[in-house]
Amino acid sequence: RSVSVGCPTVDASGSDIAIFLLVVGARFLVPLLIPRFPLPAILAALVIDAADQTIFQQFTDLNLDGYQSYDKALDIYYLTIAYLSVYRNWTNGFAVDVARFLWYYRLVGVVLFEITEQRWLLLVFPNTFEYYFIAYAFIRTMWDPRRLGHRAVVGMAAFIWIFIKLPQEWWIHIAQLDFTDFMKETVFGVDSADSWGDAFANRPLVLVAILAAIGGLIALGAWVLRRMPPRDWSFGVDVDRPAPVDLWAPDDKRTDLDGLASPYVSLRWPLFEKIALLTLVSSIFAMVLRVDARGIQIIGAITLVVLANAGISTLLERRGTDWSSIGVQFVALAAANTVLLIVYAFVIGDGRINLGNSLFFGLLLTVIIVLFDRFRAERAERLAAEGMSDGREPVEQ
Repeated sequence: RSVSVGCPTVDASGSDIAIFLLVVGARFLVPLLIPRFPLPAILAALVIDAADQTIFQQFTDLNLDGYQSYDKALDIYYLTIAYLSVYRNWTNGFAVDVARFLWYYRLVGVVLFEITEQRWLLLVFPNTFEYYFIAYAFIRTMWDPRRLGHRAVVGMAAFIWIFIKLPQEWWIHIAQLDFTDFMKETVFGVDSADSWGDAFANRPLVLVAILAAIGGLIALGAWVLRRMPPRDWSFGVDVDRPAPVDLWAPDDKRTDLDGLASPYVSLRWPLFEKIALLTLVSSIFAMVLRVDARGIQIIGAITLVVLANAGISTLLERRGTDWSSIGVQFVALAAANTVLLIVYAFVIGDGRINLGNSLFFGLLLTVIIVLFDRFRAERAERLAAEGMSDGREPVEQ
């Protein structure tokens, strides 16, 4: 058998193909759990992202020369889903504004990096959004996020930016150090090809010190948790579970609650944001997937897909029909977008467009369009039910 992993077709066994499909399938499907189970799902997506190439290298004989491009695209894919789930779930309006800034700031940096290939740009535009999202999701497991005031939200984002992401981005993109090689060669004093058993045996006291440090961090975390404010509910990772308070109702009795209100105009121009999001994400997909097409061709494809999807939804609405489920909507639009992109590729094609990459691109784009439309609509409905518009102004009754 043979399989193509973003590169020329190579010989591969059935087990190789099965492992590849399982890992890539997990990278597609696990992020879809983020809107409902944000904390465990994004942590799982992060772990799979870190481990996928190691799994391929250790358990398959696949040629992975071209997989890096798909890896980058799938990174943007799961982070985009995380960002869209902010609209579905987050009840702290100011935290939403900060999340939006962090997300688009990073996207601009990635676009600039892909154009210039200057790695220092990833240090200037760090991926603070991901850990900020994780921090908010953790708070949501036990506390009402509306208890976070503006200072707390900004402080949380600033701490993550300065003390976590800047060192990490420097390590990965500037120093370009590999954690495994560094630990084996520098910390344990063995060759990077040696086993971990050999590394631990070479410097056992270092292992003891590391385990003690981990234990100290766990103890510190437990100490901090004991001094946190009283919990608003028992631990839970399902954001749709019943809560003892109405999370979408503004609380005017407590000055420390930000609620849904925000001094900034947010969500007033969802169409503008949709265009900006799709343009940035699509540009990144096109560059990392090496979609061999001119800029005007990519813009044309994006415009065609967006207009066609909007047209289908509008037609159904005028006929008094709505999507029965998000799954049905995705399957229908994915099929329509696949046909559109195939036709588009052949019409404007001059032998330069990679059809396989284009279809992969279209699949990711469909997921983003469906979730954006669905989650923005859900948030608008919830805000309207509480007497607020998308721009946070009171709704005329």
